[in-house]
Amino acid sequence: MIEISPRRLPALSRWFPTGSPGLGALAEHVLTTGAGCWWADRLDRPRVLAVTCTDHVLLRGDPSALDPDALAPFADRYVEGPPPFWPALGTAFERVISWERMLYVHQARAAVPLPRVPRGVTVRRLTPEDGPALAELHSDNAWIHASWGGPSRLAASGHAWAAFAKGRLLSVACTYFLGSAYEDIAVVTVPDRRRERLALACLAGLTADVQARGRTASWCCSRDNRPSRLLAWTAGFRLTREYVHHATGRALARTVTAIPAHA
Repeated sequence: MIEISPRRLPALSRWFPTGSPGLGALAEHVLTTGAGCWWADRLDRPRVLAVTCTDHVLLRGDPSALDPDALAPFADRYVEGPPPFWPALGTAFERVISWERMLYVHQARAAVPLPRVPRGVTVRRLTPEDGPALAELHSDNAWIHASWGGPSRLAASGHAWAAFAKGRLLSVACTYFLGSAYEDIAVVTVPDRRRERLALACLAGLTADVQARGRTASWCCSRDNRPSRLLAWTAGFRLTREYVHHATGRALARTVTAIPAHA
């Protein structure tokens, strides 16, 4: 697979339909924000396309067109693709773990009001001035702003709510993948301030914003992540479908040829 410029993309409607919830919003997010990369098996009339953002990969097309080492750039990622791609993943990497996932969609009628939070805590929408506070999150939580290209870009996006106490960011909920009809959201809370309903308060503000923008919030989590599933349900999300994505290990290919994006 070679990285290509967005200007070289074919019409995407048949590859990545717009208006999809969950991880389906990734392609639209990359087009809108530029925070990601596009890949093709060849420049002229590609048979396989991929789009990547942070550690997520969407694959579409005809896997029979792939060379054995074509998927090597997607090592140590979470890859989602139709079942015909699964054998190709199995032969491309040393380890491939199937991960059962659950997709929830927000139901306005099930929405919760902004819950009460502990004294001294303020819950509000992030502003550009909050970039440094986001940057101070522990490295384990830095993934929360990775899909926007860093803390400053997320803070300035208008797509995040956070809980603060004495200037310290305690919890943040944000649009992780921004689509035209759905905004797939994510949340993280610092370990020492969990179980204080801070994440729920941030989600209440964020989902209200999403609805005001004329979109619907979605939520993805592992089947085994019971706290995340419970938080989603409490915040007004309801299960829509289940799917599988694959965690890849190190590539089996001996070499990976890096080809720069074409203008």
